[in-house]
Amino acid sequence: MSETTSDTDTADQPQTVEVSHQEFRAGLPAGRFRIIINPEKARKYVRHRLLLTFIALPLVGIGAALALSGYPWAGLALVVLGVAGHRLVTAQAPKILLHLVLHDERIYREAINFEILEVRLAR
Repeated sequence: MSETTSDTDTADQPQTVEVSHQEFRAGLPAGRFRIIINPEKARKYVRHRLLLTFIALPLVGIGAALALSGYPWAGLALVVLGVAGHRLVTAQAPKILLHLVLHDERIYREAINFEILEVRLAR
């Protein structure tokens, strides 16, 4: 009985396919492929790839220094920009990763190798 169940599970979920970057770029807009992005891994990868922490921390630090040195509105603006930018990019990470994957073959290969992205044939 378990063999039948595993057979139907495999039939319901298409297997991951290996395609070149050129095929992927041509086939995705045409609807030949279906992609699955792991959102948690995408967040970590995009934060690392875009050096988000190294951008957000100095903004927050400079903003705090400005606020303490007598420029509260400019400091507040930089702190808000650093925190909101970090959260916005983190929330939109799967979309950002898809954009990066479509435009750079190396990122496409890394996303597949790190199991962030799966490419499947569309039905």
